[in-house]
Amino acid sequence: MPNKTLRILIADEQHFHRMKIERVLNQLGYYRIAPMYRLIEVLNVVEYGSEPMDLLIINASLGLHDRLDIVAFCMDNPQIRHVLVYDTELLGVPSIPLGLQRKMYISSLPLPDQETISRLMGAIDTGRRSKTPAAGKFLSSSNEEEIAPDGIRLNAVVR
Repeated sequence: MPNKTLRILIADEQHFHRMKIERVLNQLGYYRIAPMYRLIEVLNVVEYGSEPMDLLIINASLGLHDRLDIVAFCMDNPQIRHVLVYDTELLGVPSIPLGLQRKMYISSLPLPDQETISRLMGAIDTGRRSKTPAAGKFLSSSNEEEIAPDGIRLNAVVR
């Protein structure tokens, strides 16, 4: 059962992208969602929010326009518990091994699909029980992550 109190922020310039991600989250049982289309809105909500955001789903292109390193901003920000940065081909972020404390999820997908969002929510929502993926399975349909036989994720683009 999903934790309905999770605070989720979606940031993308494209209305269709925001609505598609929100619809997937709604289908998974999450409704406390704020869609935004400008980086300045996101920065204001994060900076002046009374409590941390549980999840920020953001298109990497928002940071490119304003020359903001979204990865560094989110990684060091205590007001953001988890972040999914997608459409990262232009960022050139290298793959790094998955650690025990996962805050940053990076995807080169132009738009996260239902499977990716579902697995992400299963990983960050402590109220949900998610099974460890089987060896050889992938986190997303873009084959960005490979699972070793002992359950450790390899070649993940996760920080």
